[in-house]
Order: sequence, then structure tokens, then C-alpha cells
Amino acid sequence: MAPRIRHFINQYGLAGHWEDAEQVCAIAVHRAIIAYDPTKAQFTTFINWQIRGELQSLRFRLMTDQRPSAQKVQACTVSLHAATTGPDGEEATLESLIQDEDAEADVEAGVSDYLARRTFYTLVDQYMEQLRLVGEDQLRRRPRPKRRVPDAEGRFPARNAELDAEILLLHERLRRDRKVIEQRMLDPDPDAAAEAAGISKERARQISKRAFRKISETIAFSSK
Repeated sequence: MAPRIRHFINQYGLAGHWEDAEQVCAIAVHRAIIAYDPTKAQFTTFINWQIRGELQSLRFRLMTDQRPSAQKVQACTVSLHAATTGPDGEEATLESLIQDEDAEADVEAGVSDYLARRTFYTLVDQYMEQLRLVGEDQLRRRPRPKRRVPDAEGRFPARNAELDAEILLLHERLRRDRKVIEQRMLDPDPDAAAEAAGISKERARQISKRAFRKISETIAFSSK
């Protein structure tokens, strides 16, 4: 099988891409073994067509200048791994000479922004969790009448119904405040947070200002 593969690689002009050609030939052999039907053709004939098909496909991908459209404009395929001379006279490849001057700065800026956002969300999580714990504790400690008052239909509410309703309202308010805090920090139009939450701009500023002050204290304490 090896002589046959070498013959076809040379025949299709892929000697300069030997490793890639050998890989697609191995794929062709594997497919031929799986799909071979002895009632339709001899195995050697069948595998020849499999190898030819894979090599033709490889050549079509690698040597784009052989296409009719490329030949019309006299296009020429150039390998990025071809040896050349660098700006300082050193030996290099075309691939190594392709530079994006802004790539490093863009990556650093992207990483910095990503980490900043993750840190911000983590700090907001901690702040909102603290507000939830304090708020629920205050609600549970609030004095309540021991005697339950019936509703308009004469039914007595469950003992924890009032507390559960108040905790639910607390959670809804905290979710609203969180959106305000995040929008005030991340939205290009910070005042849009108030409109989205259905509160005044001044109220939104107070909510975010209190949160940012507490978060700043947390950062200062953690850095000690």
C-alpha cells in the first residue's frame, strides 16, 4: 500500500505537503475498508478512487491558484511557512512576520475589562447578600401582635403569612436595587436605570451611591 500512496502523492503534486497527503490517504484507506462492497468492485480499484478523491480534495484546498478563477488573475499560492528574511536580516517565515501592533494592547484591555466586570459582579453579590440577611433579620425581629385579626371574610391568616409577604417584598426591592446599581455602573446612560426601575433619578443615585461606598469599604478592608 505504501508504494501506491507515494505514487499518488507525487502524481497529484503534493510532495511538498507530504504529511498532510499521508494523513488524507490514511483516511481514504480507513473509509475504503469500512465501505468496501466486494460485489461492486475489486478492493484495489475501490481504494484507488478513495485515495484519489482525498488527494484531489487536499490539492484543491492547498493549491487555490490552480482554480480557473485564480488562473485568470495569475494568482499564486504562497506558503506562510516559506523561509524569508526578516527586517533585521535574520531568517524567518512569512507567518512570523505578520504582526498586529494592537494585538497585545487589545488582549490586555479585554482581559482587564473581563476581570473588572467579574470582580464588580462578585462584590455586588456580596453586598446584596448582606442586605438580604440584615433585612430578613430585621423583619423577623419586628414586634407583631399575638392576636391574629381575621380578614374581611372572617378567615384568620397563617401565623407566618405576614412575614413571608414582607420577605417577598424585600427580595423584589433588592432585585430592583441590584439592577439600578449595575446599570449606574455599566450603562453609558446611568439615568436610564431610574426609568427602567420606575423610580426617580435621585432615588437611583442614592441607591447606587450607598452601594458603591459600601463596596469601596469592602475593597479597602480586603486589601489590608
